[in-house]
Amino acid sequence: MKAEEVKVWLPRLTRYEKARIIGARALQISMGAPVLIAVPPEGMDPIKIASMELELGLLPMTIRRRLPNGRYQDIPLSWLLKGRPASRGSG
Repeated sequence: MKAEEVKVWLPRLTRYEKARIIGARALQISMGAPVLIAVPPEGMDPIKIASMELELGLLPMTIRRRLPNGRYQDIPLSWLLKGRPASRGSG
């Protein structure tokens, strides 16, 4: 399925999906996964690094959304970030 053909009820990340992605990526970073951005020599908090990677659209992840009929839909994170309105702070 092409990205243009993806039909979703909400073409952006929910606050829960965002929290899940940042948490999962922060765990990966804390366990030694390579960081996708330049980190200052004094270091940074893994959650802050994960948030920055998400905002820059560097994470090659897919969101799985459950549908009411029991099926699911895999949506590329990059597709959801493209449809995102301007950031309004947290959430």
